[in-house]
Amino acid sequence: MLKKDWFINSRGVLACLFATLLSAQVHADYSAHPDAAAFVDKVVEKHELDREWVTALLAEAERKESILKAISRPAEKALAWHEYRDIFLTGSRLQGGLAFWEKHKQTLQRAEQVFGVPAQIIVAIIGVETRYGGNMGSYRVLDALATLGFDYPKRSPFFLGQLEQFLLLVREQAFEPLSLKGSYAGAMGYGQFIPSSYRHYALDFDDDGVVDILSNPVDAIGSVANYFAKHGWRQGEAVVVPAVMLRSAPRDWLNDGLKPERSMAALRENGFAPRDPLDYEGPANVMRFQLEQSEEIWLGLKNFYVITRYNHSRLYAMAVYQLSEQLKEHRP
Repeated sequence: MLKKDWFINSRGVLACLFATLLSAQVHADYSAHPDAAAFVDKVVEKHELDREWVTALLAEAERKESILKAISRPAEKALAWHEYRDIFLTGSRLQGGLAFWEKHKQTLQRAEQVFGVPAQIIVAIIGVETRYGGNMGSYRVLDALATLGFDYPKRSPFFLGQLEQFLLLVREQAFEPLSLKGSYAGAMGYGQFIPSSYRHYALDFDDDGVVDILSNPVDAIGSVANYFAKHGWRQGEAVVVPAVMLRSAPRDWLNDGLKPERSMAALRENGFAPRDPLDYEGPANVMRFQLEQSEEIWLGLKNFYVITRYNHSRLYAMAVYQLSEQLKEHRP
């Protein structure tokens, strides 16, 4: 577990940090950014954080051009479904998931019992996010959030909010802030939680007194299940079903949003219907997925929408779902 032994009250270490900054190679000093003063004032006044500590961390944060490039071309927007699918639905990811499931079968069973989320969904999320903990990201979380918060205007409010949450997380969990690493978007651990999700949904699932999704797969499994439960997962219900579409069906209903808002009756009346009998009368939406030479039509149900709360992409949610189905099929 990452521990921070020098937090707010250690003036001597703060001085050492400033000295280190002065001798370090030149990089973007975010403490001097035009928007930094307002950010520091906000978090100091709102959360009673130490001003010198916050300023020192901003001075240590480095601008990463690779982060700005990565966020400008996410796979969810750049790839067709058949291309995206081929990244995640592979033999190695399936085998890795089966091994992870076998190793943590008791924890997964308990998580399913407590939260009502199927084990295969939990395993698939961790598999898609980090290859079951094998690739949790190499960027310092501080660098990622500062770079995107101060130098990515399109989503600056969101990432400055996550930077604020990061500071609170560090204080609450006694982490070493310069040691935490994650994705280019500042997501951490087995399930890649951004700081706000870490603070609100991560659990101490093994009751050791520490909430650790960074190195503890037990906490990570419980935390992913808790996230799904808190976002409305419906135990025992279908996730997504293949559909048929009549020529007269309105094509502007395809991929017109992630949230299921049309009744099954309305869908049937307008030319969309499940391919097989379906015991479900809740809301749904219609999705089109592009294959190499054709397309697939699916109805996304409430649980599919819940998966998109993890990553706001129908491609992502479908990859998670189909990987989960492969895992369930091959589970001994």
